[in-house]
Amino acid sequence: MTDSSLLNSELELQQQEELYQQLLLQTMGKLQTPTSDSKSIRPQPGMCVKTFTEPGKEKVFINICQSGSVPPPPELSREALVDLLQSEDPSGYRVPMSLGEPHIEMDNGSQSCTAYDVVINQDFFQKCQEDPLFQQFVILVSAEGLENKYQLELSRDWKVLKNRKFLGSLSEQNIRTKSRPIIQVLQPQCVRTTARVDSSSALRPKFRLLVEPPTGDPENLIAEIELPGVRSSRSLLLDVGEDRLVLTARPSLFQLDIFHPFLVDQENAVAQFNTQTQVLTVTMPVVSS
Repeated sequence: MTDSSLLNSELELQQQEELYQQLLLQTMGKLQTPTSDSKSIRPQPGMCVKTFTEPGKEKVFINICQSGSVPPPPELSREALVDLLQSEDPSGYRVPMSLGEPHIEMDNGSQSCTAYDVVINQDFFQKCQEDPLFQQFVILVSAEGLENKYQLELSRDWKVLKNRKFLGSLSEQNIRTKSRPIIQVLQPQCVRTTARVDSSSALRPKFRLLVEPPTGDPENLIAEIELPGVRSSRSLLLDVGEDRLVLTARPSLFQLDIFHPFLVDQENAVAQFNTQTQVLTVTMPVVSS
């Protein structure tokens, strides 16, 4: 004989587990569903760059494409670019770009290889075509972007293919219509200290939260995040939601995902990274608490 109460308990547990899985899938679906903050674009061909992974020497092609839907970077003269490349932290200048997923293609020797599509602003692409220095610069930042996103190491001994504008087929990409906060390099004397109001765990960096003004209706929520070992803002990926802050320092150095009791204006959030103190300061205007 079987105890029916045990069967009922097992059935209830199974139903609860199925309900949990459904809720989890629904939540994941909501997170992955395109929102009004993004749109699909079909990039236009640009130039194809051939390189290799290190140390495996696996062939990689970078399709640097162009689109008018991607915002242009700040205006930069050739002289300013030379100064930027000679500076200690050239990552202070950001080139907006969309980095596509890897896709397997066949090269001219019928050998399989990996291709990546990188989309930049159309006008900035034309500027890079007219000046070899800008062309090498955009190849460099494209390679670094792929390295950071996909944990790669690419050879700097690359070659621009003369008779090919792309390898494989170009697919649509989703781009953000509302950009993430721009991470700016902050001089050490501009950083002010605040009292710690939150603690850290072993899996996340030390951080502190501050409300301005300290009394009355809050106007700004400020997060100061300590990132020892991070030397450049280029390795940081920051996303600010209405009541959530997510930060990843690549490659896998730190990860922070916190909720806070405020609704903030994510469009006007500003982030500043101090390369000497290695502290990221995120200032978020408060909408309501």
